[in-house]
Amino acid sequence: MKAPTQAVLLRLYTDEDAMFGDRSLVEVIVQRAREARLAGATALRGQMGFGESARLHAHQLFDLGSNLPVVIEIVDEEASLRAFLPTLNDLRGIGLVTFEKVEVLRYGGHHAEPHA
Repeated sequence: MKAPTQAVLLRLYTDEDAMFGDRSLVEVIVQRAREARLAGATALRGQMGFGESARLHAHQLFDLGSNLPVVIEIVDEEASLRAFLPTLNDLRGIGLVTFEKVEVLRYGGHHAEPHA
């Protein structure tokens, strides 16, 4: 991706225990984003959260089985992200999926040119 000033942030909500076969769902999604040559992806581990089921995901002291929430953020041009979304249709365990328009100020070592 060049450094456009306008892009989209795709957020995918899941949890640490979500799997695809023998691999972490988070790993699978980030790897697919990389293979699709999207601009970048980051997985963020949450301390606490809940989703559609209203089941609380939280770290409990001395609980080795904590299933913490994870948010995967992917930024690129809208068309690229919309084309990428169908590649995730075979994955179960993805909760909420959102798009948010963002202004890119810097991408790697390149500054985006402001709109006139």
